[in-house]
Amino acid sequence: MSDILLITPPFTQLNTPYPATAYIKGFLNTKSISAFQMDLGIEVILELFSKNGLSSLIPKGEIVQFSENSQRIHTLWDDYVTTIDAVIAFLQGKNPTLARQICSGNFLPEASRFNQLDDMEWAFGSMGMQDKAKHLATLYLEDISDFIVECIDENFGFSRYAERLGRSANSFEELYDELQKETTHIDKITLQILEERIKEVQPKLVLISVPFPGNLYSAFRCAQYIKVHYPSIKIAMGGGFPNTELRSIKDKRVFEFFDFITLDDGELPVELLYNYCHSELVSEPEFKRTFLLENNEVVYKNNTTKSDYKHADVGTPDYSDLHLDSYISVIEIANPMHSLWSDGRWNKLTMAHGCYWGKCTFCDVSLDYIKIYEPIAAKILVDRMEELILQTGETGFHFVDEAAPPALMREVALEILKRKLVVSWWTNIRFEKSFTKDLCVLLKASGCIAVSGGLEVASDRLLELIKKGVTVEQVAKVTNYFTEAGIMVHAYLMYGYPTQTIQETVDSLEMVRQLFQIGSIQSGFWHQFAMTAHSPVGLHPEEFGVIPQQNGTNFSELAKQITFANNDIQFIDKTGINHDKFSFGLKKSLFNYMHGICFEYDLQDWFEFKIPKTKIAPDFIENALNNDVDFSLKPTTKIIWIGNLPIVDYFTKSKKGATWEIAKMTFYFKTDTIEISIEKDQANWLLKTLQSVSNQPVLLKDIKMDFESQFEDFELFWFSKPMNSLRNSGLLLI
Repeated sequence: MSDILLITPPFTQLNTPYPATAYIKGFLNTKSISAFQMDLGIEVILELFSKNGLSSLIPKGEIVQFSENSQRIHTLWDDYVTTIDAVIAFLQGKNPTLARQICSGNFLPEASRFNQLDDMEWAFGSMGMQDKAKHLATLYLEDISDFIVECIDENFGFSRYAERLGRSANSFEELYDELQKETTHIDKITLQILEERIKEVQPKLVLISVPFPGNLYSAFRCAQYIKVHYPSIKIAMGGGFPNTELRSIKDKRVFEFFDFITLDDGELPVELLYNYCHSELVSEPEFKRTFLLENNEVVYKNNTTKSDYKHADVGTPDYSDLHLDSYISVIEIANPMHSLWSDGRWNKLTMAHGCYWGKCTFCDVSLDYIKIYEPIAAKILVDRMEELILQTGETGFHFVDEAAPPALMREVALEILKRKLVVSWWTNIRFEKSFTKDLCVLLKASGCIAVSGGLEVASDRLLELIKKGVTVEQVAKVTNYFTEAGIMVHAYLMYGYPTQTIQETVDSLEMVRQLFQIGSIQSGFWHQFAMTAHSPVGLHPEEFGVIPQQNGTNFSELAKQITFANNDIQFIDKTGINHDKFSFGLKKSLFNYMHGICFEYDLQDWFEFKIPKTKIAPDFIENALNNDVDFSLKPTTKIIWIGNLPIVDYFTKSKKGATWEIAKMTFYFKTDTIEISIEKDQANWLLKTLQSVSNQPVLLKDIKMDFESQFEDFELFWFSKPMNSLRNSGLLLI
């Protein structure tokens, strides 16, 4: 039994739990409030994609009204039923030897998804059998999903359910009508599992986290079921969807399903709801950023004098109760960076609350979850990493920041190295100039394997309009630093930004082509610009040359009528350009670039309509990377050595009667050996200095002062050929 049941409704990721409930449970632990959490999505998927689940799914008789592909799957259904349990166990990491069966052919039934099969030899080589088998098994699951969508439930999706009902749902009408209909096959599975868990936990309060539009319908179905069968239980909704979409909710019918809807950081609102449900704890109810029904009217209560908890005080996320060994690793396309979102079980943490930049004009920077920036001390963060390793047995971390701050990333890396932790981690960043070549090497040494960041529109004019604070040339340099350090790079790309011309779209694609060709980025994704109500563009559209409009109605008038979700805003771009038509060509070209092919194609080849020639020089990115020599030394920079100390041999050198002592210093690295020879006195100084800065940064000005107390011209020494070898291998300026 627990006081609170935390639920993530279907569906989010297959490979790892969405972290919201783990964050809240970790906080509740600090308050000694008992809570049980469940990822209802993965439990439904495992029930559906099982021998029993598929056996009960197939419709009786012929399905001639459906596509040839579905008829093929229907005919082969017994083969799917026979193989499904073994495939799921393999994707859970419990049956690795099945990889040979899968890769040998004639084991998995194949339908249309296999028609676009990647060049498997190029993608996985002759020995990458586990990943190759994951990719084939993923296609197999997607074939089954295609069948479900066409023949069983059109709303199904592995990482979403009935998403269309939650997207820009200004009115609650359509969703409300859907909830009056008979439950679907997926609903029945969902509610059966929910029923079992409520009986087991017996909560007084159920908290349903709704991160995305694709979770909304199932959240309401669950709430509806609880209201009918357990009317004494209070139900609250929180999460990313209400935080962005439901800030001005007015429709009373929503509260037939939920008692409360909370906004933004959930810790204090949840604590106050817990107190409310235990009325003996409070004399006068207090709420924090909470909608509820009062006197048959929707009211917003924010009547507490308590402040939100600091990021350092919310506790370590707690993943207990979740079935961590049951998540499914899948590989949708053969791209190592792209697969991180779907392959592997990642512990999720946040380095800093909010965004340290907070200026991008397309982003919801007016909302507290982005606007209020609050980093956490590196030591506390790495403490939490160690706690999660003990709790979950996993050493992989995904930091889910809006944009991880470079200075904090540096301190976290140093703390990881200091503690000699063996971890793998990745995060989202801005491609800003603080990410130097040396910092990227340091991050790699600490276990950083990948970063994702917004290049957005590869046009300096538009980047300035977006207030991104970067240039294309700078992005090229930074991404190249990461790549050279062995850290994979994913770029978020955007098209259709207000005032963007066709020429700028074409030039942006050419920049992206060059970045992939030269190897500076390995993965990317094109998003079409969407105007949101809480972004600078949405708040001040006249400044960006767009006219808000919804279904032909002026948005300022329609806004008064919105009673449910309010985020995405339709608009007219004064340029009159139809950006939709670029979607297919941009995504098709990117798909090929991510596979390392088709760089020689003319950009026109990707589009079925005439586009202008690019105005970008074919060697623009290459020249930007070559223009990267910096001989400046900032006194406030710190120096650190992340390698092993050398073996030193001394010998005497003579020339024209003069003799002097030389030291040969041999440095052994994991994959390389470097030898340098310098004068004995300088070698002794260098050895002593390396000892002092080994995994412990020291100000460069102090190192320089110490050198020049014994020798002359530190710059000449620092930029010498022997020192260049060390600076490329682990003697870093950060």
